[in-house]
Amino acid sequence: MFDLNGKVALVTGANYGIGFAIARGLAEAGAKIVFNGLQEEHVKKAMEEYHKLGIDAHGYVCDCCDEKAVQNMISQIKSEVGDIDILVNNAGIIKRIPMIEMSVEEFRKVVDVDLNAPFIMSKAVIPDMIKNGGGKIINICSMMSELGRETVSAYAAAKGGLKMLTKNIASEYGGYNIQCNGIGPGYIETPQTAPLRELQADGKPHPFDSFIKSKTPAGRWGKPEDLVGPAVFLASDASNFVNGHILYVDGGILAYIGKQPN
Repeated sequence: MFDLNGKVALVTGANYGIGFAIARGLAEAGAKIVFNGLQEEHVKKAMEEYHKLGIDAHGYVCDCCDEKAVQNMISQIKSEVGDIDILVNNAGIIKRIPMIEMSVEEFRKVVDVDLNAPFIMSKAVIPDMIKNGGGKIINICSMMSELGRETVSAYAAAKGGLKMLTKNIASEYGGYNIQCNGIGPGYIETPQTAPLRELQADGKPHPFDSFIKSKTPAGRWGKPEDLVGPAVFLASDASNFVNGHILYVDGGILAYIGKQPN
């Protein structure tokens, strides 16, 4: 039921972190892995890491926001590896800037990468999925698909939009046996969040680190590996009747009102 042998999985931005962990998990379930990055040196480095793990991954340099470049990459993947059965829209950015200090250009850039790019990628693979009798699209959403927080207006707007794009793809193409679902990670230990987990000069935890642990019933940050099981589930036949769903992998944050003050 969870076997992905013979499937081709494209994971965007899978050079490191969450994307790398998900791609590794899909590979261990049997999928052939293709991924993209913005810079050739990062793609080559990631290829080396995949190969060290015994994963025959195929990396491509491509900007997911560039529709023509995406179409060219998809054509190249089809000729070199095969039609894409599984798409994981993982690539994303965040800019932590108070809203009234954020430029329109900065806002648009976040929305372009976090929302427009998944639209472009999904649009590029859906025709072959229809032709081949089905497929899986997994959008990496966020708790910010549901919640707001200071300094992340663009990110929250984009991830909220991505949640609804997920539901709409499911609505529009579910009849073609295409399942489009989302994964909403909680706070995950990645290079992006490393500064928020470092000890301060006085040896005490970073205030944000303490805040997240106190808001998470699990009492810890998530690890990229925590997202692998959900990704394999949503990429496999085990989820054939699951569509338009956002699976939050957050240690229980969204279910929790928080501790009562002393």
